[in-house]
Amino acid sequence: MSAPVRTTTLRRGLAAATALPLLIGALASCGYGSEAKEDTSKVAAKGEKLSADQVRVGYFPNLTHATALVGDQEGIIQKELGGTELKASTFNAGPSEIEALNAGSLDIGFIGPSPSINGYTKSGGKNLRIIGGSASGGVKLVVNPDKITSLKDVKGKRIATPQLGNTQDVAFLHWASEQGWKVDAQSGKGDVSVVRTDNKVTPDAYKSGSIDGAWVPEPTASKLVSEGAKELLNESDIWPDKKFVITNIIVSQKFLKEHPDVVEAVLRGSVKTNAWINANPDQAKASANAKLKELSGKPLGDEVIDGAWPSIQFTDDPLAATLQAQADHAVDAGLLKDPQLKGIYDLKALNKVLKAEGKPEVDDAGLGAE
Repeated sequence: MSAPVRTTTLRRGLAAATALPLLIGALASCGYGSEAKEDTSKVAAKGEKLSADQVRVGYFPNLTHATALVGDQEGIIQKELGGTELKASTFNAGPSEIEALNAGSLDIGFIGPSPSINGYTKSGGKNLRIIGGSASGGVKLVVNPDKITSLKDVKGKRIATPQLGNTQDVAFLHWASEQGWKVDAQSGKGDVSVVRTDNKVTPDAYKSGSIDGAWVPEPTASKLVSEGAKELLNESDIWPDKKFVITNIIVSQKFLKEHPDVVEAVLRGSVKTNAWINANPDQAKASANAKLKELSGKPLGDEVIDGAWPSIQFTDDPLAATLQAQADHAVDAGLLKDPQLKGIYDLKALNKVLKAEGKPEVDDAGLGAE
């Protein structure tokens, strides 16, 4: 497991499982919107059926969800499910995916750390579990080089984040605090101005000059670079071992209890997909882009995807200590009230799969279910 994460900010007496109301609708991995769409292109289910006729899996049409994009596109996850049908849906924001999971219309989801925390604490720890990791990294601070040439120049400038209280918003607020700058979290006003801007419109906001930079996930960061922005900081560089969770795999506790064999099969598919991605990066990049084209009608341009892809690490490890750190940072920023995360992880099925694949087991940082 990674070294202790940012010890100056960890373990601030986390206790009651209460999230501020603003986070209920705001915590999203990327903030691309909220509409869910069914993925109509499916690899046929073949072979022996598991304990469920189908499994409903949600993910974002986003590069930090490339495990799901590629696993779906290449049929790797469906192969592990055999005769049980993979029914995929895409979501554009964390809250809507959490709502679908809580409503029973989704069984398993690929999702960011902040909505995972919010979904777990909002339900009093009763509705979901994190069962695996998917990706690390893929977040950058990119800026207008005519206005900002060094990190200290960020002070006094207008920096976009995707959404109030989302994963990148929390990260930027924490980073700004570490520079000694004061920012009111809710208004975004202070020594640096935080401008909450939907990732879909951030490139236009940059072109118009209404923002001076952005702390955003891929591919938005590389889209900005294609518009003339400059990468000033890769968030991975400020984390121990240069790793932090950006995408988890979560499951409905009800589905986990009733269909553990299906959950295990999806995890096998995820582990095998990550192995294939890491062994075949160029093919995997093309596969992810083909799926994005199918889902959105338009692939990412070569300049954008080539700039984005290397910054994302595909990993089965959920990097549990970094999830705790991100929760602590949200508490420090005043965006979260002392969440109790004990029980948020159940990694037994993942570790069973990893052992069978000859890979090392992963750790839940003391946050596992009993």
